[in-house]
Amino acid sequence: MAFATATAASAQTAPPAQDTSPQTAADPRGGYQPTAPLFSAPPQPGQPVIFVPDPQTPAQAYPAPPPLPHYPICKRGQFDKCRQRGG
Repeated sequence: MAFATATAASAQTAPPAQDTSPQTAADPRGGYQPTAPLFSAPPQPGQPVIFVPDPQTPAQAYPAPPPLPHYPICKRGQFDKCRQRGG
């Protein structure tokens, strides 16, 4: 026979991950989102909207960052700018 008890649910919060990597202009902490909106106003009804593909290749549009001089071993919860153990 199984018994169940009801208790108040509590929020499970984990401490925020500490990003110890230095912020550079080539690798902004906020990401690569645009600084301004794409359009100043939404298009008017009936106005033609033309989508043109970007002529750049993905490697040109999003170039790889330059390699770091040293990659330390990753700590728990760290995945960027480090290397995995044993490989």
